Amino acid sequence: MKNFFYKKGKRIAALILAGAMTASLFTACGKSTDKDESGKTVISVGGWPEKNDNTYANYEKKRTEFEQENPDVSVVPDQWKFDLKSFYPKAAGGQLPNVYESNFTEVSQIINANYGSDITAALKKYNLYDNLNKDVLDVVSKDGKVYAFPYAAYVLGLAYNVDMLEKAGLMEADGTPKQPKDWNEVAEFAQKIKQATGKAGFVFPTANNNGGWIFTCLAWSFGTEFMKQDGDGKWKATFNSPEAAAALQWIKDLKWKYDVLPSNALIDGTELYKVFGTGEAAMLIAAGDFPRKVVSYDMKPEQAGIMAIPSGPKKHVTLLGGSVYALSNNSTEDQIDAGVRWIKQSYTPIISDTFKENKKKEIESYRDKGQLVTIQSMSPWNSNAETVKYESELRTSMANANINHVRLYNEFVTNLGDCELRPEEPICAQELYGILDGCIQEVLTNKDADCAALLEKANSDFQSNYLDNIDY
Repeated sequence: MKNFFYKKGKRIAALILAGAMTASLFTACGKSTDKDESGKTVISVGGWPEKNDNTYANYEKKRTEFEQENPDVSVVPDQWKFDLKSFYPKAAGGQLPNVYESNFTEVSQIINANYGSDITAALKKYNLYDNLNKDVLDVVSKDGKVYAFPYAAYVLGLAYNVDMLEKAGLMEADGTPKQPKDWNEVAEFAQKIKQATGKAGFVFPTANNNGGWIFTCLAWSFGTEFMKQDGDGKWKATFNSPEAAAALQWIKDLKWKYDVLPSNALIDGTELYKVFGTGEAAMLIAAGDFPRKVVSYDMKPEQAGIMAIPSGPKKHVTLLGGSVYALSNNSTEDQIDAGVRWIKQSYTPIISDTFKENKKKEIESYRDKGQLVTIQSMSPWNSNAETVKYESELRTSMANANINHVRLYNEFVTNLGDCELRPEEPICAQELYGILDGCIQEVLTNKDADCAALLEKANSDFQSNYLDNIDY
């Protein structure tokens, strides 16, 4: 679930009220308990595994090494792991661990609800701030202050089947794919592939919220705004627009005008990668980690490629996702400092022998499993960071397919140019995706479906069922 602020009965209201009451008590005394009897700064770290977990020993080893290197800090394990149902009550009640994990999707709420501390000074103190990727940094910042540390990131691109594009004459001699500049060209490519192979040129998800998720990114490029806050801070659904209708019409045309989609109109995340991985469809919108999702279908590394996401008629935009660490808002300055040091132990732009060894083992394990290893993921660090340069060189030297199959995507994530990065929609995103799934399914099963009318109703339903029920 994307957001926990809309009402689900009196029980949730009671939980949040109780959390708010606890918060007032915790705030009054929480900041005086950051030291132990020996004067060490105590930090609680969330996401700690249970003793029977196979990662428990690694966490304990990390804690021992950290406390040896930082004798002024004591780390207290906290087994709470991020999930939306418990996050917001714990946050409202001031019960979050000092260091906790979350997703890009929640950063705006963390900032706006004051659930995170300003960590800018500590990031600068430990030479992290200037090494962070500016595009990613913008997402976790407000008014020049940073409220979360991004440790993993991804952006969507256009994945493709190398063999199928070659048969359609859409590959250069050196193995570089021809890059469709916009969605109209994607439709043209899909038709050529269908003519050359008899298979679907494109596959678009439609079920279990996957379709709505991908649709938001497509619709942004057509100029769609899904929601806005009014002057009172209330959210209003705004996707009953010509721009959203044009994006939905593009999907409808893939089915009824161009006939380039699979016959199945119910495609969730699993079916999406099955269709692609088995060679039944040539292209899809995906993140750079797609090779691990298709290897079980015997898609070989040399068959998998990815390029930049095409532009829309109004803008060039892609979805940014990932994970962050935040410092709870009741953390003292000493705890913030210690928490950033804890994060830095595992995520640093500075190269080390340990990093080299671990990264080499990681890529070797991917290669041993038959996954394509040449894709460069979106990094929280900028291109000048030592670790980014090393990993890029390592993936190239350990390449198990033609590097040109992914070159356009790798260049895209390191130099976005005019492409805008956008995180997921800020409120009730999963609920929005579910509603949009219904619209996509309808246009793929009903040739006479009215895109504008479908979105008008979807907009109204989203407003009345979700946005109007948010606890402001």
